[in-house]
Amino acid sequence: MSKSLKKIVEESRDRSLPEVEMCDRGISNMLDIPGLFTLSHITQLVLSHNKLTGKMVPSCCWNGASCSFGISGKINANTQPSYFCFLATLRALYLSDNDFELLPPDIGKLTKLQILSLRDNDLVSLPREIGDLAQLKELHIQGNRLTVLPPELGNLDLTGPKQVFKAENNPWVTPIADQFQLGVSHVFEYVRSETYKYLYGRHMQANPEPPKKSSDKSRKISRKPLAAKNK
Repeated sequence: MSKSLKKIVEESRDRSLPEVEMCDRGISNMLDIPGLFTLSHITQLVLSHNKLTGKMVPSCCWNGASCSFGISGKINANTQPSYFCFLATLRALYLSDNDFELLPPDIGKLTKLQILSLRDNDLVSLPREIGDLAQLKELHIQGNRLTVLPPELGNLDLTGPKQVFKAENNPWVTPIADQFQLGVSHVFEYVRSETYKYLYGRHMQANPEPPKKSSDKSRKISRKPLAAKNK
């Protein structure tokens, strides 16, 4: 696996290719991709249909400094270092059909990002920093274990005719589910409200148990025939 991934990285670097696709290659850890975080020129990264969990926690200093890596058995979104900050040129990031439970706060450093696809993972929450992605035009979070949305999501404009926001097949709390029945624009109006900010704060303080994982992994596109796959 590593050799073919290494070749993809080398070709991207040598030819300054803006798009890197590593779809359906059995990747379980982004750190298994040699040289990925040195590709400071890429604008699109496709890692869909793999086995990524987000549990590898790098603590790194790049540009010639030392680098060390660690493995976290349980991810804490407040303390988890990440690697997304090394890919600040990205405009499209596809992480669909993996096994992520948490998205690191460093996702907010991808300020040029226009497309973020996270569908069919095991996400139990979204970081507040997702509201820093001011250029985002598409957000796909359907098919996860999300119950609430961070109020900062309301900073984004994802309700216009040229924007895409997909969030179905999540076990939303009743107030959010009710807003989805009315339409996406109502959801965004609601998460911007002071009422929701208060309820969200109470919800997070209560630290409820996340919904159980689905035992039916056949729902994942990566388990379906290749012709049926998409990003």
